[in-house]
Amino acid sequence: MIVDTKRCVGCSTCAMMCKSENNEPEGIWWNRVLTIGGEHLTTPSGTYPNLTMENLTVSCQHCNNPACVKVCPVGATYKDEETGVVRQDYDKCIGCRMCMSACPYTGVRSFNWEEPKYPIGIDTGDADVPKHQKHVVEKCTMCWHRLAKGLQPACIEVCPGRARHFGDFNDPDSEVSRLIREREHMQLLPEMGTNPSVYYLV
Repeated sequence: MIVDTKRCVGCSTCAMMCKSENNEPEGIWWNRVLTIGGEHLTTPSGTYPNLTMENLTVSCQHCNNPACVKVCPVGATYKDEETGVVRQDYDKCIGCRMCMSACPYTGVRSFNWEEPKYPIGIDTGDADVPKHQKHVVEKCTMCWHRLAKGLQPACIEVCPGRARHFGDFNDPDSEVSRLIREREHMQLLPEMGTNPSVYYLV
């Protein structure tokens, strides 16, 4: 995935669509829009009129060398070799949260301390999304249920600024490969050696 930080306006449409599509319980957000600016969310830094603020969407980085996979004692966190998506098997998860401790990207994984609750009292979202469970870890699945049907993740399709791109980095002719070649970009915490699959155009 590629996120174009020049086009992202911080509208949180991607985060809201992620929550809706994946039926995320109350208090759980797989995709968040953070602001690089002032001391509080959505506030700029600096002194008027010299203010600056940037938006940064953060979710699971679907690393090529995922620290979470290495520490999971039961194989509940694993990397799908065909797609590169780091997946979570709720039925295998024993709730030890080792994956959360090992992941250097704070807040991209969530733990269901209680039975999942929903704002309107019933499940919503896509029918193919696995049922959320108490005492398990969950995170962005890159909309695995959609990938299996040949679709893109929901956050890609709904971005009004067209700031998000999805594709195959192994294909040199893909849009994501072209963007990485042509634009300056960064990854989050490259020094951790996880080699994330999410790139940010800067």
